[in-house]
Amino acid sequence: MSNTKPQPKRGTPDFQLLILTLLLVGFGLIMVFSSSSSLTVISEKFGYDPLYFTKRQLIFAVIGTFVMLVAMNINYKKYKKALFSRFFHNFDIAHSRRLIGKATNGAASWFNLGKLGIQPTELAKIATIVYLSALITKKGERIRQWKGGFFPVLIIVGVVAGLIMLQPDLGSTFILVATSGLVIYAGGASIKHITACISLVALGLALTIGVGSLFDAVSGGGTQQADGSNYKMGRIEAYLDPFKDQSGTGYNLVQSLIAIGQGGITGAGYGESVQKLHYLPNPYNDFIFSVIGEEFGFIGTTIFLLLYLYFIWRGIIVSLRCPDPFGTLTGIGIMGLIAIQAFINIGGVTNTIPITGVTLPFISYGGSSLLVMMLAMGIMLSISRESNRPVQEEKVKSVVRKNVL
Repeated sequence: MSNTKPQPKRGTPDFQLLILTLLLVGFGLIMVFSSSSSLTVISEKFGYDPLYFTKRQLIFAVIGTFVMLVAMNINYKKYKKALFSRFFHNFDIAHSRRLIGKATNGAASWFNLGKLGIQPTELAKIATIVYLSALITKKGERIRQWKGGFFPVLIIVGVVAGLIMLQPDLGSTFILVATSGLVIYAGGASIKHITACISLVALGLALTIGVGSLFDAVSGGGTQQADGSNYKMGRIEAYLDPFKDQSGTGYNLVQSLIAIGQGGITGAGYGESVQKLHYLPNPYNDFIFSVIGEEFGFIGTTIFLLLYLYFIWRGIIVSLRCPDPFGTLTGIGIMGLIAIQAFINIGGVTNTIPITGVTLPFISYGGSSLLVMMLAMGIMLSISRESNRPVQEEKVKSVVRKNVL
């Protein structure tokens, strides 16, 4: 007879989180169709196919669902080394792409699998969350120390953010830094150290934009604005006063605000958006929330946001229930990433913050974003299985019985 000890049985995944993920992906598919079909059906470039973008998004949704289910059945602790090594591999590809390929939407961080574009920086976000969570868990209380705890973690974030910034991809850089800051804070780092770093980042960002604008002005930035070299300053100017230059820097934001305003209380109805007809830029991507606002109105948009908030809240609850600090930090990082990216997207198109050109997770067209987000949810569901282990449930019941008796 074998003396091998049986492995502890894993719990069931959190079905609420699973169903909410699939609901968001499904809603994203119907919104991609609504926001893109009227454009592609009249375009020779897209083969007059109303399902051009929808079919591609569906392919990634199917692949993503498979990846999520596989990841859900793998112990989340095994991702500690795998994801971070994969991240460096992807950045090698991304930097090679800068030398031999063309940029997409101002960033060169893309490579192709057939006709499908992949953005490795999406995977870098998840990889960094997992790596930081493992590193902070290993350091324990030392994370409150500057030299032996906080500073090495800061170096890791700085290196990764610098690599993404070289693409260049300001939106993803900001999301990565903000999410990393959340993980570091949840890991018990000193508030004094975090505040000092936030101040330095804000100062560095202001100096970068200011010096860049000055350089563009001296070297003839007036013509460069059209080709995107000074787009960062243009977005800030549009945020401060979008109606000052409605046909220039403020055009995208003005069209977005018009779309949301036209939605009113009940909306124009599914598929009835007017602004998506060559007014909104990329209505199926960065500005898909504007189409949601126009077609479903205040009531429909509120229901969507409440569902999204419940999804994030549920993920945080699952993370906090995990008995393993690494699982808790990873879960908080993943849900924080989704929340921060959603806030930046929605905040940008509603003029709450400057537009940065990031997608709305699970909703916007974008195969690489959807695929990586579903991988992240697979990890989340794996964490939930640790939280729902039968052995732990029996221990909880035992403690409850003792307290009652």
